[in-house]
Amino acid sequence: MKMSENRSTSARDGAVERMEQEVSRSFLGSPRAVRLALCALFGGGHLLLEGPPGVAKTTLAKAIADAGGCAFKRIQMTPDLLPADITGAFILDPRTGNFSLRKGPVFTQTLLADELNRATPRTQSALLEAMQEGAVTIEGETYALPEPFFVIATQNPSEYSGTYPLPEAQLDRFMLRVRLNYPEAEVEKAMLDRYLRSVEGTRAILSPELILQFREKVRQIHIEPELLDYLVRISNDTRTHRTIALGASPRASLALAEAARAWAYLDGRDFVLPDDFAELLEPVFAHRLILRPEAELEGFSAERVLEEIKKSIPIRAR
Repeated sequence: MKMSENRSTSARDGAVERMEQEVSRSFLGSPRAVRLALCALFGGGHLLLEGPPGVAKTTLAKAIADAGGCAFKRIQMTPDLLPADITGAFILDPRTGNFSLRKGPVFTQTLLADELNRATPRTQSALLEAMQEGAVTIEGETYALPEPFFVIATQNPSEYSGTYPLPEAQLDRFMLRVRLNYPEAEVEKAMLDRYLRSVEGTRAILSPELILQFREKVRQIHIEPELLDYLVRISNDTRTHRTIALGASPRASLALAEAARAWAYLDGRDFVLPDDFAELLEPVFAHRLILRPEAELEGFSAERVLEEIKKSIPIRAR
């Protein structure tokens, strides 16, 4: 592939790098998790964080919003939450006799849907239109949401009680899923030290306007035709693999392409490398795949199947 090492973007010339450092100062977990989260933000997608309670999923979400200078709202998902509690509703004003719109928490720039899989499927679906269209419909009227609109949802692993599996349509709206695990002992000690010393909160490094500008730059990142062929072959293989009941959709293919662009941008390049797809395949595809029951009984996982597919499809570079 014709790629010049001199072709570099302005992504890492200061502001974005400082934002990544600021988020990492507040979230002391995996640096890769921070990079993947920023990849979703600048790639124009949404982020799903998965892990057991207490591993700083909410901390990471809040740090991204604060460092990005974005308005932030949090919804604690519960089984009794209604769709109108998310989107809002028209309320009668007894003084005037008129109805006025009381906007729900979805009217923000960064929305944290905490423990999304504790809400009922009906309530989970209230986010679908917002995530795809950047707008919500209330009583037949459509209302645009503030830009940039970025949903960060957290979920506990399915083995935890009181959880509802996210439907396929909902999962497909998330560009990336990032799994957070318990920290190493040294990291946990640093977390304790930080909070016991009351370290300064996350500072605003960017602004909503700058994030939109960076998103536009990400859209200009070049992807060689051979890499698109490689991407499509992987997607097709997930649809025909003997262990997979539901493979990657065209939306998943687009998400991988956009995520790879953002990954390259954050790395200071204006072109995508094969390694970008390899790095992002599991975070972008794994949560979208549904395995056949017999495959799960045999010990297969989405991650294992994707690794097999990746190894079976060589990248033809020139």
